[in-house]
Amino acid sequence: MSIAENRRARHEYHIEETFEAGMVLSGWEIKAIRAGQVQLTDGYVVIRDGELYLIGCRINALRSASTHVSPEPDRTKKLLMRKEEIRRLIGKVEQRGFTLVPLDLHFKGGRVKAQIALAKGKAQHDKRETEKQRDWEREKGRLMRHKVSAGKQS
Repeated sequence: MSIAENRRARHEYHIEETFEAGMVLSGWEIKAIRAGQVQLTDGYVVIRDGELYLIGCRINALRSASTHVSPEPDRTKKLLMRKEEIRRLIGKVEQRGFTLVPLDLHFKGGRVKAQIALAKGKAQHDKRETEKQRDWEREKGRLMRHKVSAGKQS
């Protein structure tokens, strides 16, 4: 079940490979995520000291958050993956010019997981090509529906 999706990532990047990572979250963050108070569009993943961190993922605190907790919406969240997977990602990011972007947050077994992607940035003309392709698919679907409905009327 998807909680939040980063639609812009698929438009801005060529997705090469996807991975699933756990997240280190506090109690108020889980409650806010369950209430849908999360925004992933400006998020990105960085590598520090051999560990992955999600930056720019905004989790807005609920009004009913505990009084003894001072919620920080833009807190850096640590991502949890196996060491060998992290090492492989580090190698690809450093050598081949890839970047790590979050695609979505979802629940798996009652826990919040982040789907991250190994991606390369698209050039402006690639973005336009993607848009043209999407428009053509939409128009093709419209024409097919029109053709089917016209065939039924005859």
